[in-house]
Amino acid sequence: MPARTVTAPILALVAPTYNERDRLPELVRTIFNIYQAHGVEGELVIVDDNSPDGTGQVADDLALRYPIRVVHRAGKLGLGTAVIEGFAATDAEIVGVIDADLSHPPDLVPHLLRVMQQQRADMVIGSRYVPGGGTSNWERSRVLMSKFACMLARGLTPVRDATSGFFLMRRERARGVTISAGGFKICLELLIRSEPAVVVEVPYVFRARTTGESKMNWKEAAGYLTQLKDLHAYRRRKRLPRPEHRVEPAAPSSTVR
Repeated sequence: MPARTVTAPILALVAPTYNERDRLPELVRTIFNIYQAHGVEGELVIVDDNSPDGTGQVADDLALRYPIRVVHRAGKLGLGTAVIEGFAATDAEIVGVIDADLSHPPDLVPHLLRVMQQQRADMVIGSRYVPGGGTSNWERSRVLMSKFACMLARGLTPVRDATSGFFLMRRERARGVTISAGGFKICLELLIRSEPAVVVEVPYVFRARTTGESKMNWKEAAGYLTQLKDLHAYRRRKRLPRPEHRVEPAAPSSTVR
């Protein structure tokens, strides 16, 4: 098994969890095999929202064998705050977010890290909506809803996939950031409130493990509109310039299986 990290890792991935007991061991094995294969000094931060299926205990058991930090929360408090707590739990220079159900390809993480280092970016986003990106196993209505949400965010940021849940950023940018609306779309919150100077999008294909309809309902839609309003107000108050935005070509086929 990989030895525990003694010095601060270069990268820490945060995986918020809720009822992921069965998938968590596979996620952990995959991530640390990729770290090892690519020479990445990395760790994993699991933030569990008191999953009733015992995910938190599985995470604790895995932390005995891998460089994992586990954050136990009192209840289902929301993705945005889970990510911020995960960022605060590590000393890594670069932090990131990845789904616990393997919908995001862990194989792409070393490429995202290289892009960040080579282009001196503040954020690198796995993007479904730049050339080479896409979604798999989604209802057409869900794709349209997601694209519409991203289109509404274009007044705030040039990023095409501002609602992505798969990204890396420099931890110093996230330090002290206070999110609003529970961080309904945490990537969008951080794109504005962390005030990045350089943002790069890298295409990937989101592969949902199960079919399903969008989680968006009237309550969620109202929350998103409120979030957009708050972020527009924040941007005007701070007189923020738009970040330099770049799109990186897709990773070589040998990088992502």
